Amino acid sequence: MFKLSGYNFKSFIFFQIIFTFLFSVNAFAAGEQKRVQKHDWTFAGIFGHYDDAQLQRGFQVYREVCSSCHSMNYVYYRNLAEEGGPGFTVEEVKVIASEDMIIDGPDDYGEMFERPGKPSDIFVSPYANQNEARASNGGVYPPDFSVLAKARSTLRGFPWWFVDLFTGYQEQGVDYIYALLNGYSEPPEDFKLQSGMNYNEYYPGNQIAMVQPLYEDSVEYADGTIASVEQMAEDVSAFMMWAAEPKLEIRKKMGFKVAIFLFVLAGLLYYSKKKIWARIEH
Repeated sequence: MFKLSGYNFKSFIFFQIIFTFLFSVNAFAAGEQKRVQKHDWTFAGIFGHYDDAQLQRGFQVYREVCSSCHSMNYVYYRNLAEEGGPGFTVEEVKVIASEDMIIDGPDDYGEMFERPGKPSDIFVSPYANQNEARASNGGVYPPDFSVLAKARSTLRGFPWWFVDLFTGYQEQGVDYIYALLNGYSEPPEDFKLQSGMNYNEYYPGNQIAMVQPLYEDSVEYADGTIASVEQMAEDVSAFMMWAAEPKLEIRKKMGFKVAIFLFVLAGLLYYSKKKIWARIEH
């Protein structure tokens, strides 16, 4: 079996760090993709939590803008009323679900039929299947909203990828989505934009098939918040993070309790060891 000596292992780590640093610099020096900045989220860090009002606004943006193209196949309507979610009541969720028509069946005659949605249903998809979705979007299949915040990421580069190990930074995906939604603009004069594509500062290659989805006042927030592009992008990005990780708050609370337990246990074990070995002469 191949083994690395102490010297070779240190050399290996050193050259890995140098390679990562140079790769990161070269990638952004090419000027093809703007660097995604770290955004301030309420759910970031070990004590992070979701903002119910923000999740409700994000859900409104998804409902009124994004759901016309994107499915959410791993989220149920009932999840909207669960702990750590947007904070809707059970009755509100029933109303929200009933506004969508679900294809169900077959009935007693073998026919499929439509019915109002129920909290136990998965969020209704805008398309019957992937072929219909591609045909309606120029051959491109709109990705499912449920996991996008976890499926997408961004290159942080050295030394940030190393620092992130200690800070618990896990919001690369939602930072990228927020930047992408704010990244639409007119291309530079010398930029050759392909037919049917849209210019985006943060998308690799700067050409993206998805048209700009958010404009000023695309929605009218129920709580009176001004619906700027930045605000809507932030709200729907946070909602996408919740859709991808609905148990985030529960996980972080449990992790904190486990950390306290392990700290107390370590203290008890150390104290027990000292008491036991104190009776033995050295």
